[in-house]
Amino acid sequence: MLVKLGVVASLASILARGATFRRLIFADHRRRSQTLALLAFFLVPLTLGVWIRITVPNFLAADISFEAIILLGLLIGPGWAALGGVVLSIPAVAHHELLALPFDVALGLLSGWLGRFVEREEVWGFTPFIDLSLWRWVRRILRRPRLDRQFSMLFAIALAEACRIWLAHEFPQRIFALNAESPWLRALVCLSAPITVGIALKVWNALRLEMSLEEQKRLLLEARLDALQRQINPHFLFNTLNSIAALVRSKPELARDMTVKLANILRALLKDHGSYVPLREELKFTDDYLAIEVVRFGEKLRVEKEIDPDTLSVLVPSILLQPLIENSIKHGLEPRINGGTVTVRSKLMGDRVHIEVADDGVGIGDRPTTRRSSGAGIGIKNVQERLEVLYGDRAHFEVVSNPGRGTLVTIEVPAIRTEPKLS
Repeated sequence: MLVKLGVVASLASILARGATFRRLIFADHRRRSQTLALLAFFLVPLTLGVWIRITVPNFLAADISFEAIILLGLLIGPGWAALGGVVLSIPAVAHHELLALPFDVALGLLSGWLGRFVEREEVWGFTPFIDLSLWRWVRRILRRPRLDRQFSMLFAIALAEACRIWLAHEFPQRIFALNAESPWLRALVCLSAPITVGIALKVWNALRLEMSLEEQKRLLLEARLDALQRQINPHFLFNTLNSIAALVRSKPELARDMTVKLANILRALLKDHGSYVPLREELKFTDDYLAIEVVRFGEKLRVEKEIDPDTLSVLVPSILLQPLIENSIKHGLEPRINGGTVTVRSKLMGDRVHIEVADDGVGIGDRPTTRRSSGAGIGIKNVQERLEVLYGDRAHFEVVSNPGRGTLVTIEVPAIRTEPKLS
């Protein structure tokens, strides 16, 4: 019995490592082809186990077909569990254990009915620790007498094992069951059946809860990223409209041209491009923004680019550079009488891309600073938060400012050329 418990725990863990198995067993709805694929995960190794039990002396623990049929009934349904019972009984019937086929089919139907009687969460929450189940059942009965479905599972599985033991005793060599002469040992064998089923459910339920937590974390990150995106769009639009408003009366033709460029920018913002875009598209987006700002500031604003061609196809977070450039213009160059220069650089460094946005403006604060967690304006904070959401600790973000000499924002992220998932 102890060997059987080890076999079940090992097999459940091995199956749980497969991404396909996890996707199939935890699916709320499956197509017929998916259900057949899930059956194959169970039936291929377990039918082999029945054959090993028949052909290899003193290795009875290889046959866990009884527990497997119950799991199929609880997790898939009566019809599929009955089909699994037919397949699992083939080696036994070939070995003249003729009662194996009707018993396994009946077991599949009954366990499938039990799976529909019990709530799905109660199935996943079924514990292999019988003493805890009994104590929980006693407490519930004392508090409020009612039918406990999980205890019904425990009792039904133990009763089915008792029926198999009785059949094996009354019809020797016609059906397999662990041989136990002592009534106490028979009771122990009966109780080991729900423990074995519970161990497999416990292993898979732990994985299910872990996957659920990961999914909740992913959804939370997506919600946070969406909130940050919604924050930067109105912020950018507000500042750009202010730039256009400043030219409506004095230079209406330029204001009209700027409005067209703004329309191009809004079209890019509304485009469903996901969280990442190639650096080439990000630079094109900033070009439209800079065209508006150059018209507004005239010769006071100069733009320089030092772009490594190898970085153009690297994926970066969308709307990454515009908030940084806007911050340089608004906080660095606009307060300066003679304006200044904004420089955008990119360089590929091994498997990482290095991006800089620098200006020669007034700087931040009244003394040299190096900031990794903050910076002037909503834009810098927004960019930093999005980098943390998308890359975690794989991203490097730094703001270095010298009063009267300018500010340098440095970003370093993994150089990815295919759409990544949220970290």
